[in-house]
Amino acid sequence: MRLATFAQQGGQRVGVVLNDEIADVTSVAPTMQAFVEGGDAMMARVKAALDKAPRVKLDQVKLLAPFPRPAKNVLCLGLNYTEHVAEGARIGVRVDDNLPKYPVWFTKAVTAVCGPYDDIEIEPAISTSYDWEVELMVVIGKTGRHISKEKAFDYVHSYTVFNDFSVRDVQRRHGPPPQWFKGKSYDKASPMGPWIVTKDEIGTPPNIRISCRVNGVTKQESTTDLMIFDIPTAIADISDMITLEPGDVIATGTPSGVGVARSPAEFLKAGDVMETEIEKIGLLRNRIVEKR
Repeated sequence: MRLATFAQQGGQRVGVVLNDEIADVTSVAPTMQAFVEGGDAMMARVKAALDKAPRVKLDQVKLLAPFPRPAKNVLCLGLNYTEHVAEGARIGVRVDDNLPKYPVWFTKAVTAVCGPYDDIEIEPAISTSYDWEVELMVVIGKTGRHISKEKAFDYVHSYTVFNDFSVRDVQRRHGPPPQWFKGKSYDKASPMGPWIVTKDEIGTPPNIRISCRVNGVTKQESTTDLMIFDIPTAIADISDMITLEPGDVIATGTPSGVGVARSPAEFLKAGDVMETEIEKIGLLRNRIVEKR
């Protein structure tokens, strides 16, 4: 099932995406958070409501991020693809290209999240080093702590597309050691969506193609089975310390091809169009504009 958060008549609605239509199930699931928290019982109620749910063409609504303001900071894995580790070592992000022994975690502020088709406003006075990072995002479906790898997928509710938009000079100037939070949390610049897709439609474990394009040119392309730390390992690792709850979102890392590691470095500028795509889920398309 594909579920989206959309704007209509001045408010936020929740709908099931059915081909080129969206069925409004807000009367049953008033928010995406409520849908995820409701678990299997909520899923059954939503399915039962579909026949009578009002429908509208998908292109007639404004899609928002599935979680326009996540309940907690976005949990993010860094350095989780081998070639991305190597390209980071080439530009001094790490002293060598040895793979990390444990998952590398950081978070993004909830105010960094924006919609799947929103314009992203950059501020040249702050930075000219705005960069792209395609990532598969995991949505947690139930509460757990000390979750084993073997049971990790029991806690996965769904998946979505995410771009871990980064301000590179800000990200790198706070160190050593590096501190990523500020450079990763630029307001309304990390698109999410266009909807969540329940795990039964993706497969377990997910082995799907992910890519990022700028102005139609492919910059990143990989598959999710090439992660250094897979989803069960990540969930087991973070839940040793932190209780995972319904609606928590985990960005699982980006493959190689980021702008900062190119020779010469490439960064996003006003007029660029960034497309972030993951097989079986969907496409984000965001235009870069200069903030007025």
